[in-house]
Amino acid sequence: MDKSTIVCRCEEINVDEIETAMKNGAETFDDIKRLTRCGMGPCQSKTCLNPVREIIAEYTGKPLADIRISRMRMPLKLVRMSALTNDSEGGNVASVFGESVEDGETNNE
Repeated sequence: MDKSTIVCRCEEINVDEIETAMKNGAETFDDIKRLTRCGMGPCQSKTCLNPVREIIAEYTGKPLADIRISRMRMPLKLVRMSALTNDSEGGNVASVFGESVEDGETNNE
C-alpha cells in the first residue's frame, strides 16, 4: 500500500500515520487506536480492523493470526433513547450530559 492510502475512512487515518504510531511504540491495534483515533469513528473499526492488522503483521514480521483484534468496550454510561429525543416526557440532551441549558429552555433532571 502507498503511504497516503486511507485505512480508516471515518477518522481519515492513512498508512503513514499508522506506521508512525508503530515507530513511536505502538504494538497492537489498541495502541494504534489510542495514538491515532483509528477505529474510533462511526463504524467502530468494522472497516479498518483487518487492514490495520495486515500493516502490523507486515511491519512486525508476525503472522496475521498472531495479531489480536481490538478490545470492544461498552459505553461508559447508559443513555435512554427518550433522553435523546426532544419530546415532553423524555427530557433533553443537556440534562443527560449535565451541560448548561439555553435561556428559555427547561432542564428535565
